[in-house]
Amino acid sequence: MKRSIAVCLGLLALASPAAADSPVAVVEDVQGKVTGAEFMDYVTPKAVIKIGDGGSVILSYLKSCRRETISGAGTIIVGTEESAVHLAEVKAEKTNCDPNQANATTRETSGVAATVLRSVDNTASLPQPQLTLYGASPLVEAKGRGKLIIRRLDVPGERQEINLGGTQLKGRFLDFASENVALVPGGLYAATFKSSQIVFRVDAQAKPGATPIVGRLLRME
Repeated sequence: MKRSIAVCLGLLALASPAAADSPVAVVEDVQGKVTGAEFMDYVTPKAVIKIGDGGSVILSYLKSCRRETISGAGTIIVGTEESAVHLAEVKAEKTNCDPNQANATTRETSGVAATVLRSVDNTASLPQPQLTLYGASPLVEAKGRGKLIIRRLDVPGERQEINLGGTQLKGRFLDFASENVALVPGGLYAATFKSSQIVFRVDAQAKPGATPIVGRLLRME
């Protein structure tokens, strides 16, 4: 018990105020009595999650690709790459994900993507992807209303246009898995939503459907 508390305090001391403002993990699942986190919340360092008897939560870290299933009554303090857990049981695994996704669609990277896509339209060269997805059915974060366009760059003709009316999950998540839609493994794609643009590749071994969220999350901020 003393060791768990010491680890928690250590993480709190190491987490900087700047890091606390940036999401480091996504809540993939919540069962039972859990306070401090809801399904598909982003959590930041120092966040405290409490689990009641019979409850559980799944946290997936964006950079470390660590997926934690935490169950039983206890307390979680979110770190930068893993959690400090007191009393509750932790089962952790490494999943396939791209650490670049945490900052893949900032204003700067969207500007780079826009320039790259203009050059693709005018030349025969293909750009390097900014992100790799390890699931063929993306979970797209696209907040509010607008048109989501996903087009394939390495093979002409494949293009999807989806008009979003703001009724996505929590107003911002569109799950291709729930629609039984999958992109082609190995394909190079560009996604555009409002002012956000990103070039990404689907891993050659990617599977369709509801694979771990952190490996197929496409953030269009």
